[in-house]
Amino acid sequence: MKRRLVPLVLLGMFVSGCGSEASLSQDALDRVRAQGVAPDLVYVVDLPGYELAEQSIGGVGEDGFGAFYVSPEGRQVELRVDRGTFGDALCADTPITDAEPPTAPVRCERDEAGWYRRGGGRHEYTAVRADHLIWLKGRIGEVDRAALKAAVSGARHATGDGSSTPVPPPGPVERGDLPTSGDGAPDNEAGPGG
Repeated sequence: MKRRLVPLVLLGMFVSGCGSEASLSQDALDRVRAQGVAPDLVYVVDLPGYELAEQSIGGVGEDGFGAFYVSPEGRQVELRVDRGTFGDALCADTPITDAEPPTAPVRCERDEAGWYRRGGGRHEYTAVRADHLIWLKGRIGEVDRAALKAAVSGARHATGDGSSTPVPPPGPVERGDLPTSGDGAPDNEAGPGG
């Protein structure tokens, strides 16, 4: 089942440190792991003028990770990390998320950081790391290419800040309304007074 990351930009609820920390709160790490995000796909970046909106972090795809970095003026840059491959043949044929129009032509340039792609008022860097991809994307004019390149080049695994004890992933839920015999359908029989 594919999940789509939804921006939850609530200004003023940032991680302190202007995006300079490689850690997330332990609660945030526990939350994304409980959503099925693979620990090796949880990354952070340094993006001057932007801070990680920790409440925006969540799952992308099967076990990928996503987050938004925001500026005090409300500009947004999206970080996504997911399994996959990328190359010159896919660069121009892969649409840019949120491009206007969605079918806008994509221009590609490859450099030492990865692939710089632009089209439809948006631009991004796509970098390959082992078996996964790191995308950093935003609106043209709100974040410049050099900042995207530096941030994606310096992307690194997030660590917990040690603020709490890690919570194990949730286990199966015990339901009291399932019969022990029959077809396993819930018992919807009305009880007294109902």
